[in-house]
Amino acid sequence: MNRSLLIALVFVMGLLSVSVHAQDISLEKKQLLNKKVEILVPAAFGEMTEELLKLKYPSERRPTMAYTDSSAKTNVAFNYLSTQAAQGQMEAFKQSMINSFKTSFPTAKWVSSGVKVINGRKVGYLELVTPAADQEVYNLMFFTDVNGKLFLATFNCLEKERSTWQQTAHQILNSFKVN
Repeated sequence: MNRSLLIALVFVMGLLSVSVHAQDISLEKKQLLNKKVEILVPAAFGEMTEELLKLKYPSERRPTMAYTDSSAKTNVAFNYLSTQAAQGQMEAFKQSMINSFKTSFPTAKWVSSGVKVINGRKVGYLELVTPAADQEVYNLMFFTDVNGKLFLATFNCLEKERSTWQQTAHQILNSFKVN
């Protein structure tokens, strides 16, 4: 009987530690684009090296900057595109991105999408799970205009880590601020 109780207690403690970890990820403010953009990023993340950026994002459309965890499996990436953009176009950009993803990843699992006001600005977002070589990836992408051009941010992690990171991904989205 004592052994069964101990096993149950260890199991419950394990569940509690996962739950606490999911809610206790420390975030710190980062300033990007010469302080034009502020956003929260996990404090334990480091800036991704140019070599790692090229390895993880081999296409020419790789992000201009990214932060990653120590395993390089959970990332927050940023790209400031030359695409002209304005506040009134966020809904159209969202729909265009949805169409593009549905074509590129027809088996993607859609979680949510929309345009919402964050810190006084319209921000479009897409939340989906996409297939990768050997596993699925959870993505929360969001975008707005900064000085007339499209700024795109992406949080991603392995789908199996989603329960740990999804709340944090939304905190990052909701911290997004254009100065």
